[in-house]
Amino acid sequence: MLNKVVFLDRDGVINKVALPHDYIKTWNEFELFDGVATAIKKLNDAQYIVCVVTNQRGVAQGIMSMEDVNEIHKQMQCKLELSGAHLDAIFVCPHENGTCTCRKPQTGMFQQAEAIYEIDKNSSYMIGDSESDILAGKKFGIKTIAITIKEFAADYKCNSLFEAVNYILQELSLIHISE
Repeated sequence: MLNKVVFLDRDGVINKVALPHDYIKTWNEFELFDGVATAIKKLNDAQYIVCVVTNQRGVAQGIMSMEDVNEIHKQMQCKLELSGAHLDAIFVCPHENGTCTCRKPQTGMFQQAEAIYEIDKNSSYMIGDSESDILAGKKFGIKTIAITIKEFAADYKCNSLFEAVNYILQELSLIHISE
């Protein structure tokens, strides 16, 4: 059976971004956007697999460790679980630009997910706030939603993860009505 998957970028979609030229290095610097837990729970309830795909170049630069990133993700999962939401998987690219195939806009993290979940690309989405997020989703062959004020070549544009999830669920209900 094929799975509907929603891929989420982390910084800028789930939580506030760091200051320019900085990174979210500790849980104390992590600030979840309003409505994120509710949005993810809606996806969980609609039988979507929810995966985070996040570039964390600060690891390659020695600004933070993978243990720091893992601790942030552990705390993020705990906070989401308090609202009844969960992430099915978190994929991290800790590499420097140009040194791997997993760093978005490459599709390595998506391929890692595909090795675990049989993905229905026609029913799956990438939600991101940067051009590399959107390009990665397009290269992988899924629909894309930009959470941004900038213009990217995304299939759709929304102002927040909550709005994007409502759009996805509305589109899903329209598909079921027409079947």
